[in-house]
Amino acid sequence: MSALAELCEEIATCRDCELAGHRTKVVPGEGAEDADLLFIGEAPGWHEDQQGRPFVGPAGQFLDQLLASIGLRREQVYIANVIKCRPPQNREPLPAEIETCRRWLDRQIEIIQPRMIITLGRYSLARYFANESISKIHGKPREAGGVILYPMYHPAAALHQGSLRPIIETDMLKIPQILSETGESPQRATEPQQLSLF
Repeated sequence: MSALAELCEEIATCRDCELAGHRTKVVPGEGAEDADLLFIGEAPGWHEDQQGRPFVGPAGQFLDQLLASIGLRREQVYIANVIKCRPPQNREPLPAEIETCRRWLDRQIEIIQPRMIITLGRYSLARYFANESISKIHGKPREAGGVILYPMYHPAAALHQGSLRPIIETDMLKIPQILSETGESPQRATEPQQLSLF
């Protein structure tokens, strides 16, 4: 069994916070173990909790369309969330829950070693850019520790606010160019640095 598969099995038995008592299934994440792109969402919703898979509801269908627009399928990327269990009534994840679950995402990133991490929505954005606003920095790549960080609106945002849909689509279309312009080994930095691609 691969290191990532073993980790997912470990996540499935986690009882570290109260969310474990509410879930139907844990949603560790899924995709390619050697993915160049890692998408990090917020929290599982009802559909994800039922299936144990990330982004399988309406927002997930939009994410699949976005991936297709740059010639990718979800099997070629890795998709995870900041927290691995659905909060009751789909409420927003609490800071303590995000912190408790942080070690799982840290280990996933360590195993996958993606070239680019795409944050979807404000909770995954806050992991890397604590005091930034998504409306100001979406679609602008930065680099930290040899990884490109790329903030995007959550696909669900387009379902609630139609005007965001073309913005999200445009930000997704930039990804192949960002990867090609940064080459195989992005310059290393300790703090996020603005990449001057756009």
